[in-house]
Amino acid sequence: MLKKPLLGLGAVVLVLTGVVVYRAAVFLPPEQAKVEPVAHVIDAQAVAVHLSQAVRFATISNQPPAPIDPAPFDGFVAWLAATYPEVHQGLSREILGNRTVLYKWAGKDSAAKPAMLAAHYDVVPVIPGTEGAWKHPPFAGDIAEGYVWGRGTLDDKGAVITILEAVTYLLKQGYKPQQTIYLSFDHKEELVDDTGAAAVVAHLKAQNIRLAWSLDEGSFVLDGIVPGLAQPVASINVTEKGYLTLNLTAHAAGGHSSMPPRETAVGILARAIVALEQAPLPGGLDGVSGEMFSGLARHMSFGKRVLFANQWLFGALIERELAKSPASNAMLRTTTAPTMLSGSVKENVLPIEATATVNFRLHPRDTPERVIDYVKNTIADDRVSIRMLVGYGASRVAAVDSPAFRAMANAVRQVYGDAVVAPGITIAGTDSRYYETVADNAYRFNPMMISAQDLAGFHGTNERLSLENLVRATRFYIELIKSDVR
Repeated sequence: MLKKPLLGLGAVVLVLTGVVVYRAAVFLPPEQAKVEPVAHVIDAQAVAVHLSQAVRFATISNQPPAPIDPAPFDGFVAWLAATYPEVHQGLSREILGNRTVLYKWAGKDSAAKPAMLAAHYDVVPVIPGTEGAWKHPPFAGDIAEGYVWGRGTLDDKGAVITILEAVTYLLKQGYKPQQTIYLSFDHKEELVDDTGAAAVVAHLKAQNIRLAWSLDEGSFVLDGIVPGLAQPVASINVTEKGYLTLNLTAHAAGGHSSMPPRETAVGILARAIVALEQAPLPGGLDGVSGEMFSGLARHMSFGKRVLFANQWLFGALIERELAKSPASNAMLRTTTAPTMLSGSVKENVLPIEATATVNFRLHPRDTPERVIDYVKNTIADDRVSIRMLVGYGASRVAAVDSPAFRAMANAVRQVYGDAVVAPGITIAGTDSRYYETVADNAYRFNPMMISAQDLAGFHGTNERLSLENLVRATRFYIELIKSDVR
């Protein structure tokens, strides 16, 4: 009696297995036209010397209310003009918001929408007490072991210098772009401030200028960072997360610490924080997240392609595994990060109020309002009040099928050969949140290759950029400018 049902079940399993295997077998990267590698002759040592000199200007954006020393910023702006005379003479220049530099390279086609290459030259401070941990002093700009060392080499003076090197290279060849190209070098990116990139946007709006595309910092060519891929991954980010910071304040009776009640403000607050950490916002392999991981998975082993080609069957498993890594988890969902705590003014006094600051980085599917509702429902305690300190949603998603994205991907392959190009999400904030208001498409990508070891240098210790990367980035910008993406 059981034979026929078992045979039927076996047939279903066989068909299902066939479908799964077939879908994985055809889940391959699209055919790419062969590109010739570029070999522009770039003097790596000369570029390194320029970046070294740039690092020596301690253009530090201190956190308010700490003062900012204007002298290094003024010195850097003057140094740009002296170091890149071809750019200074061949392009027009505006100084906006005090010290943000905007160059305009007039193109042949005045009817075409302009484009923008952007970077910033301010840097974060060195963490007090860590100075001795640097192999080379953070503002010495030492050139050693094939690297330029110092604060700002990766974030983001390396991009400023290689953009200017590329433009200088082309100017010396007598090249003139088809479309007008702007170069925007912000002096306040590391602060929430309206005198940097926001001033550039206001300037362009006042002249009714609409950009076809902009390219700012975001991701890099990731070497050995993406699990399951042997090739480097060039993540050209098409959006960036939103930002929301909340103060959670728990209220309770105060008093002497020798007679604590069963529940204190600190305990109430602690349970609220634990509740948020144990119930992350929903994620998913939809939208940009799905496009990114699906694009990468096509280059992975057959076993991993089986999973990604059949998300209707393995979607929950994939998401569960990706969520184990902080980096990939951040690509899937809005993240929750308690960052600051405050309570009593004295060790033996029970606080009437205890406050936690929680920072959220918003996935494009979420809004500040939705996240606040999630927080209220998750905590579910009227004794905890919620106050928003700052909040804005994720940026618009730039087009992946645009001529600009294709030109960037092509330039990557010309410089990096077999690198896998995929759209991605910038999980931190960039100036593109301003530039996207005047650009049809805003992209976020630095054309340098980084490893896991380099990641610690971002806002950390021993920041550095290799001479090889300086050459590669210069070649990338040369090719992108020559792409004629109108």
